[in-house]
Amino acid sequence: MVIFVNMTSVTEDAPVKWCFSQVKGTVEEDITEADLISTVEFNHNGELLATGDKGGRIVIFQKDGAPKTSPHYGEYNVYSTFQSHEPDFDYLKSLDIDEKINQIKWLKKCNAAHFLLSTNDKTIKLWKISERNVRIDGPLNTKTQDGTMDLNPQDISVLKIPKLQPTSLMIEASPRKIFSNAHTYHINSIAINSDEETYLSADDLRINLWHLQRTDQSFNIVDIKPANMEDLTEVITAAEFHPIHCNVFVYSSSKGTVRLCDMRESALCDSHAKLFEEQEDPLTRSFFSEIISSIADVKFSNSGRYMLTRDYLTVKVWDLNMEKQPVETYQVHEYLRSKLCALYENDCIFDKFECAWSCDDSEILTGSYNNFFRIFGREQKSGLCLEATRENMRPRQSLKSKKITTSGKRKKDEISVECLDFSKKILHIAWHPKDNIVALAATNNLYLFQEKL
Repeated sequence: MVIFVNMTSVTEDAPVKWCFSQVKGTVEEDITEADLISTVEFNHNGELLATGDKGGRIVIFQKDGAPKTSPHYGEYNVYSTFQSHEPDFDYLKSLDIDEKINQIKWLKKCNAAHFLLSTNDKTIKLWKISERNVRIDGPLNTKTQDGTMDLNPQDISVLKIPKLQPTSLMIEASPRKIFSNAHTYHINSIAINSDEETYLSADDLRINLWHLQRTDQSFNIVDIKPANMEDLTEVITAAEFHPIHCNVFVYSSSKGTVRLCDMRESALCDSHAKLFEEQEDPLTRSFFSEIISSIADVKFSNSGRYMLTRDYLTVKVWDLNMEKQPVETYQVHEYLRSKLCALYENDCIFDKFECAWSCDDSEILTGSYNNFFRIFGREQKSGLCLEATRENMRPRQSLKSKKITTSGKRKKDEISVECLDFSKKILHIAWHPKDNIVALAATNNLYLFQEKL
């Protein structure tokens, strides 16, 4: 029996035909743990693409300005690389703090420079990315150590005007603000508000609200820590601000629920405004039910009407006006349900896959194992299972959907579930905000796919 990646079937007639664009990174034999990509994020117009890795580095790529008719359209080249976080040590708890970049969020561009927030487990930094291609050349009319002016004696009565000399383009990354000492547990999410003045940061038990100009204080808006830690039943897994309404945000939990909070109702949002939860069928309950129902990622649609959640086996679309059940459910890798015991033993069942909306909210993107990624068309109820690999690196080449079989017999183009490589997985993804271009992190490689024009 062949199990496809969609609830119904996989069709080759998807609304968008995809092709390979490019890949960034070295071959996997040469990588270290610090080289593994841990987050991917486009900026608001898609001009820049940032990746963070477990070594605390941020690499920013800039889109080629070629038109759509050019063979170089959709290509990204390295724009800047800098060290965002360093390894640290918590002396009070005697714990090492990894330099790994957990998330990157871009601020909307309001001047010539770009700004982004990056976070590791404990510290959030605001970075300014700016360009400089001129330098000041000539006398600066300054005094020397002996008190005399730095001018020639014959020109002592004349002030020299420095000149600007053109130089090669320099990209500077400078930390403008450092937000620290506000989280007891590891930060898993940061989200910038639509007002562009505040942002939230979430750890396992608390969510804090920050102002971008204040580093010395934050306001705790959610606290689910029980008085007795033995009574702890769930943790916060992700948080996100509404793209339009600055007073609304959501956070997901390990129990498979999403809570929508309205900051106009109460300063402390422990009591939610809406609770999105799908009731579990008692007949299908098993030992792994609670683990696989944990929500790894939650994303608002660009329109703000819908919400996307990703648990271990499925990706679901929720209407903000209907709390009892999702309006759409897509099976990502249902064929792994029979392998949950083995996945539990090798800890793969705890992997956190991200999800993303297309630029027009008509399609959904998420990752899987064996470097597979899924794109679901919402209107056509179709799905594609594609593979990010260096083997087929010809640009503009149309991609064929992969089919997975759970039986011993398989056709030529099918892949047996027994042959899947669980060490290769696409956890971190991003969709271009304006075009059909997707970025996928597979170990230390960044794959880019785009619509075939």
